[in-house]
Amino acid sequence: MATLKGRIRQAASRWCYNKVPAAEFYAACREMGLVGIDLVGPAEWPLLKEHGLICTCTPSHSLTKGLNRREHHEVCLNQIRASIEANAEAGFPNVVCFSGNREGISDEEGAANCVVGLKQVAGLAERRKVTLVIELLNSKVNHKDYQADRTAWTVDICKRVGSPRVKVLYDIYHMQIMEGDLIRTIRENIDWIGHFHTGGNPGRNEIDQTQEICYPPVMRAIAESTYDGYVGHEFVPTRDALTSLREAVALCDV
Repeated sequence: MATLKGRIRQAASRWCYNKVPAAEFYAACREMGLVGIDLVGPAEWPLLKEHGLICTCTPSHSLTKGLNRREHHEVCLNQIRASIEANAEAGFPNVVCFSGNREGISDEEGAANCVVGLKQVAGLAERRKVTLVIELLNSKVNHKDYQADRTAWTVDICKRVGSPRVKVLYDIYHMQIMEGDLIRTIRENIDWIGHFHTGGNPGRNEIDQTQEICYPPVMRAIAESTYDGYVGHEFVPTRDALTSLREAVALCDV
Protein backbone atom coordinates (compact mmCIF):
# COMPACT_ATOMS: atom_id res chain seq x y z
CA MET A 1 0.00 0.00 0.00
CA ALA A 2 1.23 3.51 -0.84
CA THR A 3 2.45 5.58 2.09
CA LEU A 4 0.93 9.05 2.00
CA LYS A 5 1.67 12.04 4.21
CA GLY A 6 -1.89 11.79 5.49
CA ARG A 7 -2.52 15.52 5.94
CA ILE A 8 -5.37 15.13 3.45
CA ARG A 9 -7.56 12.07 3.98
CA GLN A 10 -8.52 11.14 0.45
CA ALA A 11 -11.44 9.23 -1.05
CA ALA A 12 -13.03 8.75 -4.49
CA SER A 13 -16.61 8.87 -5.74
CA ARG A 14 -17.71 5.45 -6.94
CA TRP A 15 -19.90 6.67 -9.83
CA CYS A 16 -16.90 8.17 -11.66
CA TYR A 17 -15.30 4.72 -11.87
CA ASN A 18 -18.30 2.49 -12.55
CA LYS A 19 -16.51 0.88 -15.50
CA VAL A 20 -14.02 -0.64 -13.05
CA PRO A 21 -15.46 -3.69 -11.24
CA ALA A 22 -16.11 -2.95 -7.58
CA ALA A 23 -13.65 -5.41 -6.06
CA GLU A 24 -10.87 -4.34 -8.43
CA PHE A 25 -11.61 -0.68 -7.80
CA TYR A 26 -11.65 -0.97 -4.02
CA ALA A 27 -8.44 -2.98 -3.97
CA ALA A 28 -6.74 -0.37 -6.15
CA CYS A 29 -8.02 2.48 -3.97
CA ARG A 30 -6.67 0.82 -0.85
CA GLU A 31 -3.32 0.28 -2.57
CA MET A 32 -3.20 3.99 -3.48
CA GLY A 33 -3.68 4.97 0.15
CA LEU A 34 -7.29 6.11 -0.06
CA VAL A 35 -9.32 5.74 3.12
CA GLY A 36 -12.82 5.63 1.67
CA ILE A 37 -15.30 5.82 -1.17
CA ASP A 38 -18.06 8.39 -1.68
CA LEU A 39 -21.64 7.73 -2.76
CA VAL A 40 -21.82 3.99 -2.26
CA GLY A 41 -25.05 2.37 -1.13
CA PRO A 42 -25.30 -0.16 1.72
CA ALA A 43 -25.32 -3.13 -0.67
CA GLU A 44 -21.60 -2.62 -1.33
CA TRP A 45 -20.58 -1.71 2.21
CA PRO A 46 -19.49 -5.26 3.16
CA LEU A 47 -17.15 -5.27 0.15
CA LEU A 48 -15.83 -1.84 1.13
CA LYS A 49 -15.03 -3.09 4.60
CA GLU A 50 -13.32 -6.20 3.20
CA HIS A 51 -10.84 -3.84 1.55
CA GLY A 52 -10.31 -1.74 4.66
CA LEU A 53 -12.32 1.23 3.35
CA ILE A 54 -15.26 3.25 4.65
CA CYS A 55 -18.10 5.05 2.90
CA THR A 56 -16.98 8.64 3.35
CA CYS A 57 -20.24 10.19 2.07
CA THR A 58 -23.51 8.28 1.80
CA PRO A 59 -26.30 9.17 -0.67
CA SER A 60 -29.84 9.99 0.45
CA HIS A 61 -32.54 11.82 -1.55
CA SER A 62 -33.08 13.38 -4.99
CA LEU A 63 -30.72 16.12 -6.19
CA THR A 64 -33.42 18.07 -8.04
CA LYS A 65 -36.36 17.61 -5.64
CA GLY A 66 -34.80 18.65 -2.37
CA LEU A 67 -35.24 20.47 0.89
CA ASN A 68 -36.03 23.90 -0.56
CA ARG A 69 -39.67 22.92 -1.10
CA ARG A 70 -41.98 21.82 1.72
CA GLU A 71 -43.84 19.38 -0.54
CA HIS A 72 -40.63 17.36 -0.88
CA HIS A 73 -39.84 17.25 2.84
CA GLU A 74 -41.59 14.01 3.75
CA VAL A 75 -39.79 11.96 1.11
CA CYS A 76 -36.42 13.69 1.57
CA LEU A 77 -36.42 13.56 5.35
CA ASN A 78 -37.42 9.90 5.44
CA GLN A 79 -34.52 9.08 3.13
CA ILE A 80 -32.13 11.22 5.16
CA ARG A 81 -33.21 9.50 8.39
CA ALA A 82 -32.71 6.07 6.84
CA SER A 83 -29.23 7.03 5.63
CA ILE A 84 -28.30 8.47 9.04
CA GLU A 85 -29.35 5.26 10.78
CA ALA A 86 -27.53 3.03 8.29
CA ASN A 87 -24.41 5.19 8.55
CA ALA A 88 -24.46 5.10 12.31
CA GLU A 89 -24.78 1.32 12.37
CA ALA A 90 -21.85 1.00 9.95
CA GLY A 91 -19.73 3.63 11.70
CA PHE A 92 -19.56 5.94 8.68
CA PRO A 93 -19.30 9.74 8.94
CA ASN A 94 -21.39 11.69 6.41
CA VAL A 95 -24.72 11.77 4.58
CA VAL A 96 -25.17 14.09 1.59
CA CYS A 97 -28.34 16.12 1.04
CA PHE A 98 -29.44 18.67 -1.53
CA SER A 99 -31.32 21.94 -1.81
CA GLY A 100 -33.11 20.85 -4.96
CA ASN A 101 -33.85 23.01 -7.99
CA ARG A 102 -35.39 26.47 -7.65
CA GLU A 103 -38.38 25.94 -9.95
CA GLY A 104 -39.28 29.59 -9.42
CA ILE A 105 -38.88 29.71 -5.64
CA SER A 106 -37.01 32.70 -4.18
CA ASP A 107 -33.67 32.35 -2.43
CA GLU A 108 -35.26 33.57 0.80
CA GLU A 109 -38.10 31.05 0.75
CA GLY A 110 -35.85 28.23 -0.44
CA ALA A 111 -33.39 28.86 2.37
CA ALA A 112 -36.16 29.07 4.98
CA ASN A 113 -37.59 25.75 3.81
CA CYS A 114 -34.16 24.11 3.95
CA VAL A 115 -33.74 25.33 7.53
CA VAL A 116 -37.14 23.96 8.54
CA GLY A 117 -36.34 20.59 6.99
CA LEU A 118 -32.84 20.26 8.35
CA LYS A 119 -33.93 21.16 11.87
CA GLN A 120 -36.17 18.09 11.80
CA VAL A 121 -33.23 15.73 11.28
CA ALA A 122 -30.38 17.62 12.98
CA GLY A 123 -31.15 16.12 16.38
CA LEU A 124 -31.04 12.58 15.02
CA ALA A 125 -27.75 13.35 13.26
CA GLU A 126 -26.32 14.65 16.53
CA ARG A 127 -27.46 11.63 18.52
CA ARG A 128 -26.14 9.20 15.93
CA LYS A 129 -22.90 11.15 15.40
CA VAL A 130 -23.42 11.49 11.64
CA THR A 131 -22.86 14.74 9.74
CA LEU A 132 -25.29 15.96 7.08
CA VAL A 133 -23.54 17.81 4.28
CA ILE A 134 -25.47 20.03 1.84
CA GLU A 135 -23.74 19.80 -1.51
CA LEU A 136 -22.76 22.92 -3.42
CA LEU A 137 -23.25 22.48 -7.18
CA ASN A 138 -22.92 24.84 -10.11
CA SER A 139 -26.09 26.02 -11.83
CA LYS A 140 -24.20 27.42 -14.81
CA VAL A 141 -22.99 24.27 -16.58
CA ASN A 142 -24.03 20.97 -14.97
CA HIS A 143 -27.05 21.52 -12.76
CA LYS A 144 -29.25 24.23 -14.23
CA ASP A 145 -31.60 25.83 -11.68
CA TYR A 146 -29.99 24.13 -8.63
CA GLN A 147 -30.40 26.48 -5.67
CA ALA A 148 -27.42 25.74 -3.39
CA ASP A 149 -24.98 27.16 -5.92
CA ARG A 150 -23.22 29.69 -3.68
CA THR A 151 -21.18 29.17 -0.54
CA ALA A 152 -22.61 32.10 1.44
CA TRP A 153 -26.25 31.06 0.85
CA THR A 154 -25.60 27.50 1.94
CA VAL A 155 -23.40 28.36 4.92
CA ASP A 156 -26.13 30.73 6.12
CA ILE A 157 -28.57 27.81 6.15
CA CYS A 158 -26.15 25.80 8.30
CA LYS A 159 -25.75 28.71 10.71
CA ARG A 160 -29.52 29.08 11.03
CA VAL A 161 -29.95 25.37 11.74
CA GLY A 162 -27.27 25.76 14.40
CA SER A 163 -26.11 22.16 14.62
CA PRO A 164 -22.50 20.92 14.57
CA ARG A 165 -23.83 18.04 12.47
CA VAL A 166 -25.19 20.15 9.59
CA LYS A 167 -22.46 21.42 7.26
CA VAL A 168 -21.57 22.09 3.63
CA LEU A 169 -20.10 19.77 1.03
CA TYR A 170 -17.73 22.17 -0.73
CA ASP A 171 -17.21 20.93 -4.28
CA ILE A 172 -14.10 22.68 -5.57
CA TYR A 173 -14.97 22.11 -9.22
CA HIS A 174 -18.48 23.51 -8.89
CA MET A 175 -17.41 26.52 -6.87
CA GLN A 176 -14.59 27.36 -9.27
CA ILE A 177 -17.29 27.77 -11.91
CA MET A 178 -19.66 29.80 -9.73
CA GLU A 179 -17.32 31.88 -7.54
CA GLY A 180 -13.61 31.23 -7.93
CA ASP A 181 -11.60 32.68 -5.01
CA LEU A 182 -11.32 29.14 -3.67
CA ILE A 183 -8.67 29.41 -0.98
CA ARG A 184 -10.06 32.55 0.65
CA THR A 185 -13.58 31.10 0.65
CA ILE A 186 -12.41 27.81 2.12
CA ARG A 187 -10.44 29.53 4.87
CA GLU A 188 -13.30 31.85 5.79
CA ASN A 189 -15.88 29.05 5.94
CA ILE A 190 -13.85 26.04 7.05
CA ASP A 191 -15.81 25.62 10.29
CA TRP A 192 -18.94 25.03 8.21
CA ILE A 193 -17.41 22.61 5.69
CA GLY A 194 -17.92 18.91 6.38
CA HIS A 195 -16.64 17.36 3.15
CA PHE A 196 -14.82 18.26 -0.09
CA HIS A 197 -15.01 17.10 -3.70
CA THR A 198 -12.46 17.67 -6.45
CA GLY A 199 -12.72 17.90 -10.24
CA GLY A 200 -10.91 19.64 -13.06
CA ASN A 201 -12.40 22.71 -14.71
CA PRO A 202 -13.42 22.91 -17.48
CA GLY A 203 -14.88 19.49 -18.12
CA ARG A 204 -14.96 17.87 -14.65
CA ASN A 205 -12.14 15.61 -15.76
CA GLU A 206 -8.61 15.00 -14.44
CA ILE A 207 -7.18 17.53 -11.98
CA ASP A 208 -3.88 17.64 -13.86
CA GLN A 209 -2.28 20.36 -16.01
CA THR A 210 -5.06 20.17 -18.61
CA GLN A 211 -7.33 22.39 -16.47
CA GLU A 212 -7.28 25.68 -14.59
CA ILE A 213 -7.42 24.82 -10.88
CA CYS A 214 -4.07 24.56 -9.14
CA TYR A 215 -4.85 21.87 -6.60
CA PRO A 216 -1.71 21.67 -4.42
CA PRO A 217 -2.14 25.13 -2.82
CA VAL A 218 -5.86 24.48 -2.33
CA MET A 219 -5.01 21.23 -0.55
CA ARG A 220 -2.36 22.98 1.55
CA ALA A 221 -4.94 25.54 2.66
CA ILE A 222 -7.21 22.69 3.77
CA ALA A 223 -4.35 20.81 5.47
CA GLU A 224 -3.26 23.92 7.37
CA SER A 225 -6.79 24.58 8.66
CA THR A 226 -8.77 22.94 11.46
CA TYR A 227 -10.48 20.63 8.96
CA ASP A 228 -10.27 16.94 9.85
CA GLY A 229 -12.69 15.43 7.31
CA TYR A 230 -12.21 13.90 3.88
CA VAL A 231 -11.50 15.04 0.32
CA GLY A 232 -13.30 12.92 -2.27
CA HIS A 233 -12.11 12.86 -5.88
CA GLU A 234 -15.19 13.29 -8.08
CA PHE A 235 -13.85 13.73 -11.59
CA VAL A 236 -14.64 11.69 -14.69
CA PRO A 237 -11.38 10.28 -16.07
CA THR A 238 -10.69 10.60 -19.80
CA ARG A 239 -7.68 8.25 -19.73
CA ASP A 240 -7.04 5.02 -17.85
CA ALA A 241 -9.25 5.53 -14.82
CA LEU A 242 -6.96 4.13 -12.14
CA THR A 243 -3.89 5.90 -13.54
CA SER A 244 -5.75 9.21 -13.45
CA LEU A 245 -6.92 8.60 -9.89
CA ARG A 246 -3.44 7.58 -8.76
CA GLU A 247 -2.01 10.82 -10.19
CA ALA A 248 -4.69 12.86 -8.43
CA VAL A 249 -3.94 11.20 -5.10
CA ALA A 250 -0.25 12.03 -5.46
CA LEU A 251 -1.03 15.63 -6.47
CA CYS A 252 -3.21 16.20 -3.41
CA ASP A 253 -0.85 14.52 -0.94
CA VAL A 254 0.63 17.83 0.23
